[in-house]
Amino acid sequence: MDRVISLVADPTDGNALALPGMPPETPGPMPAQRLDAFDRAGRRDLVDPRSRSSRLKRFLVMGGSLALIAYAVLEMKGVLSIGDLTPIEAVVLVLFAITFSWIAISFVASIAGFATLVRRRLMPPRPLPAGPLERRTAMLMPTYNEDPSRIFAAIEAMAASVHDLGQGHAFDWFVLADTTDPEIALKEEAALIAARQRLGDKARIYYRRRRNNTAKKAGNVADFCRRWGRGYDHLLVLDADSLMDAGTIVELARRMEADPDAGLIQTIPMLVNGTTVVARLQQFAGRVYGPIVGTGLSWWVQKEGNFWGHNAILRTEAFMSAAGLPDLPGKPPFGGHILSHDFVEAALIRRAGWTVIIADDLSGSFEESPPSLVDLAVRDRRWCQGNLQHAKVIGAKGLHWVSRMHLLTGIMSYAASPLWLLLILAGLALSLQAHFIRPEYFKDEFQLFPSWPRIDPERALALFGLTMGILFGPKIMGLIAFMLDSKARKASGGVLGLLGSFLFEVIVSALIAPIMMLIQTGAISEILMRRDAGWKPQRRDDGGLPVIDLIHRHRWHMISGIALAAAALADSWVLLAWLSPAVAGLVLAVPISALTGSAPVGRAIRRLGLLRTPEESAPPEIRGRMEAVRPAYETALDRTPDVVRLVSDPAWRRAHLALVDKLPDRPRGKVDPLSALVAAKIAEADTVEEAVSFLDRREIAAAIATPKLVEALARLPIRRAEAAAE
Repeated sequence: MDRVISLVADPTDGNALALPGMPPETPGPMPAQRLDAFDRAGRRDLVDPRSRSSRLKRFLVMGGSLALIAYAVLEMKGVLSIGDLTPIEAVVLVLFAITFSWIAISFVASIAGFATLVRRRLMPPRPLPAGPLERRTAMLMPTYNEDPSRIFAAIEAMAASVHDLGQGHAFDWFVLADTTDPEIALKEEAALIAARQRLGDKARIYYRRRRNNTAKKAGNVADFCRRWGRGYDHLLVLDADSLMDAGTIVELARRMEADPDAGLIQTIPMLVNGTTVVARLQQFAGRVYGPIVGTGLSWWVQKEGNFWGHNAILRTEAFMSAAGLPDLPGKPPFGGHILSHDFVEAALIRRAGWTVIIADDLSGSFEESPPSLVDLAVRDRRWCQGNLQHAKVIGAKGLHWVSRMHLLTGIMSYAASPLWLLLILAGLALSLQAHFIRPEYFKDEFQLFPSWPRIDPERALALFGLTMGILFGPKIMGLIAFMLDSKARKASGGVLGLLGSFLFEVIVSALIAPIMMLIQTGAISEILMRRDAGWKPQRRDDGGLPVIDLIHRHRWHMISGIALAAAALADSWVLLAWLSPAVAGLVLAVPISALTGSAPVGRAIRRLGLLRTPEESAPPEIRGRMEAVRPAYETALDRTPDVVRLVSDPAWRRAHLALVDKLPDRPRGKVDPLSALVAAKIAEADTVEEAVSFLDRREIAAAIATPKLVEALARLPIRRAEAAAE
């Protein structure tokens, strides 16, 4: 496994060796866990007593949140119930209680995060420990139809940086492809050959492409664990857009070695490389406000943290023994494979007696964000379905109550949108009722005094101020904490630059919020109608789309905005003014979507100095290393053979077959229909070119993943060679 052989970038020179894609297998079980039963006697005991969480922190956050919620709900009841509480007022009260609870817990936790960050930034950072790592870590990069030049350039940058720290011996690097596009699959192989040639003995890089992407990313990682997992002590899971500093990678491994109870340590990734307004908006918010939210969450959940699916290290023993995912009963979208697997895996690891930690103090963990509202909608559709599946997991036996809170948070992150929409509509109905419907002053035949439908305006205004304070409090605290870091403050444009960016972010986010509210409400509606989300690759750069496509995607948002404006105006100009942010965002959905998803507009905003972050002013060193080597991979991809050349050139064919994943065992007589169809089409062809022309993309992908079919193609004559001979 440790032997590394350099492979030149072009196998056709005759000197290349056909290296295997993966090391020898070290198989081990990863049983699917039961959700309907759990043997508490089998839960492991903590080795270190310090691995237990503090009840005081839980009491402060949850107790403070409950007190705040109780006060706000009582105030809202006082606002509405000067007279008798009408049915619509009761609906408003219930919806207010739910939505206020959603923001109150985050606000109270953010106070703890703010205090922790301020204290941390006023103290000098502790130096990271040195010394060689003793355990082995597999660096896993799952990918699905992504740009191979970006994937392998990132791996080279990280692997070379880890080697420079003298820790390369402790890490092996794996690209776990679920790619279905045959052209991209062949480019992945060409990029692997280039990476091995460029890095030489600095790193061990492996590649495996699954023939069938069962259970998507979770199934991809589980397949690695069952076949190779026992060869490694830790798994550090990345995403296709992930990038991590070598120091952070090494520190994660070191913390896992030092803590025998740690089953999972999750970093808080920082968004970088945003080019559009939407991407840079998320990037700015994540960098300025995100730390206090993440730190506050880490402060109170402590050893019952969460997993976000990437940029985290897992103990292989804990993951394989405790986090095998079952299929949920029923059909998609609520049943079948668990899409949002990470929350569930963290809950199962904690259930088994391991700790799950959020390393909020570690920087140097990066990822990218979708470039447009349309791309956000595509990603959110899949995440929404996965999070709603948690309704079938949240009641699983043996889960820690904080793990159930994480699952509930995942559900509420999308359910909050239709609840906010219902609250707006209920408030609108309340206003229209007061304006158009004659009050029934005497509801009881023997009632002596009338029931006046009134609202306490002074109390309502005070409650509105409280709600806005709770809503914007984390942002203001985040801005203050960020400004305390003089280096970060200067790199982001100074005090005035940050204030300008803050106002710009608040205004644009307010316009985007109603659009996203309807997008997420629509996603939930589709899921309730049993429509599956599927699995689509994510765009990473320019999010621009033709105007006609934007009109099609946002047509119902515009119609909803016009209807909301008309209903508000039917009551009064004052109500329309109150609803103007939501109305403006919806009516102007198409231009907002077009402008915020445009890379040129994003560059113009950057030139104005808005939404600037320290990582944008001074890109991380690891990012610079990746960008420096990426052109070499783009050049290598330009030399990628097509299928005809692949099967007809012996050197390329040998290199390819060495990388093909082995086929799973099958009973005799049980034939794969797709392979049989491809074999039949190849048998009818007279040349390689004709055979390839008979096949669609899915069939070509199956052909190049099946050695016998590759050899069958190779036995066919080549028309191009015959034409050249004539």
